[in-house]
Amino acid sequence: MKPFNPEEGQHPWLEWIKQVHALSHWGLTYSKDPFDLERYEVLKALSVQMMADFTLMDKSRIETLFANEEGYITPKVDVRGVVFQDDRILLVQEKRDQRWTIPGGWADVGLSPGEVATKEVFEEAGLEVRPIKMLAMLDRKFYRQPLSPYHIYKVFLQCEIIGGTPSGGLETWDARFFTQSELPELSPHKVTLEQMALLFKHCHNPNRPTDFN
Repeated sequence: MKPFNPEEGQHPWLEWIKQVHALSHWGLTYSKDPFDLERYEVLKALSVQMMADFTLMDKSRIETLFANEEGYITPKVDVRGVVFQDDRILLVQEKRDQRWTIPGGWADVGLSPGEVATKEVFEEAGLEVRPIKMLAMLDRKFYRQPLSPYHIYKVFLQCEIIGGTPSGGLETWDARFFTQSELPELSPHKVTLEQMALLFKHCHNPNRPTDFN
């Protein structure tokens, strides 16, 4: 099987493999028949092997990524706090790859999406903010981003500043505002130019309705 190339667009095999893995996990969670459980274990092992062959990731790493999944598997949620200032957007420079992204991260159990955005913007950019609008809820599979073993929804919440000064944090070197024409090199795992263009449409038109797919 030819490894996936993000430049060629989303490959359907990756989504099929994720679905096979989810089906095996649901079967292992809810089935009571010992013979069915054995078959679902085989199906799970096959999905891990296919993912390893397809992505060229180490098989043990994929098993580790899947190890904490319990119950009915659902998409993971990535929450981003979008802060506009005049015609500019707030970005943070990550220590991990020196590239820039919108502050945010995985949704935390026990916190609302707004609370996650508020926490992430403060921790990564040093700003106190208040969430005011959901700009977009996007399925990552429709965008040319690096491979992920997870099915991910990306939630972009607009926030307004109520205090603080832009600064880096534990995971970031710097925090600055950029216009659309002067965007720095983006971290491809976190945000794409296509997604940024969509967010700037909201910046230029505050009455634009929430985007979703």
